[in-house]
Amino acid sequence: MKTCPRPLLLALLTAGLALLVVVSLSAGKVWVPLEAWFAGANDPGAIIIFELRLPRTLLGIAVGIALGLSGAALQGYTRNPLADPGVLGVSSMAAFGAVMTLYAGAAATMPWMLPVGAMIGALIGIGVLLLLSGSASSVLTFVLAGMILNTVSSAGVALALNLSPSPWAVNEIVNWLMGSLADRSVDDVRLALPFIAAGCVLLLTIGRALDALTLGEAGARSLGIRIDHTRLALAVGVGLAAGASVAVTGVIGFVGLVTPHLLRPLVGARPGALLLPSALAGAVIVLAADIGVRLLPSAAELKLGVAMAGIGGPFFLLLLIRLRRRTA
Repeated sequence: MKTCPRPLLLALLTAGLALLVVVSLSAGKVWVPLEAWFAGANDPGAIIIFELRLPRTLLGIAVGIALGLSGAALQGYTRNPLADPGVLGVSSMAAFGAVMTLYAGAAATMPWMLPVGAMIGALIGIGVLLLLSGSASSVLTFVLAGMILNTVSSAGVALALNLSPSPWAVNEIVNWLMGSLADRSVDDVRLALPFIAAGCVLLLTIGRALDALTLGEAGARSLGIRIDHTRLALAVGVGLAAGASVAVTGVIGFVGLVTPHLLRPLVGARPGALLLPSALAGAVIVLAADIGVRLLPSAAELKLGVAMAGIGGPFFLLLLIRLRRRTA
């Protein structure tokens, strides 16, 4: 497939995202007409848009950007097509860190502890994975490492649920772990956006280093790339972006895995060129999926994390089959 000119691709993704923002502000169990956007503050339609759907839309964009960009950066650094915050256990470790703050009651008295716990968990997860990165690492190594992290974090979450003193706390943790943008407020946006923005800025600065790493670590060093600085920026960037996303929405998987693979035929093999398109496409995917779960004809809204798992699971299986055929 011929690659698409980068300015054209970015323009198309931006236009698609703008269209989805308009639909997201209107769509739901109750459709809000365009006139309500310009109505007074006391108009019911305006209240629905600005107090319920606008924070949800902004979080969908921010989380999509964070996960799409994190997946592209991880795949570029590790030269591994299966790298993704969810598949490799980073999101699960972030969820474990956040659940510990909920279990201990720290998040109830100090709301800022929830994103801090999530980001600490994400940093631990990405740190373990980066210890395995390098020229000797294989696809199997990273998948097994991700399985280990997912298993450890899942066991920790299960223990917290088992020992939780309140059934209400258990229900809250379970609903939160499924991943959703529903009922999010402006406070959630204010809580997550600074951390997501800081993490994304860090990840966007390592594009040149990721391009150089396609020549191997020795080749990258000969071009003046500081591998240790790149590794630190990647770890902190993914930890902040993925951790803050998990802190406000729960676990929404497979966005970082699917997005770079959809765009790579259009962008080419250069990892640095994939970063910004993956960020925009991640926002498009998350926002489109969130609109879809709102419009499903069901009594209770399907959780976004469940919907993304239903889409991403088969994609992951097909990707593994393709990789197996290539290496056979």
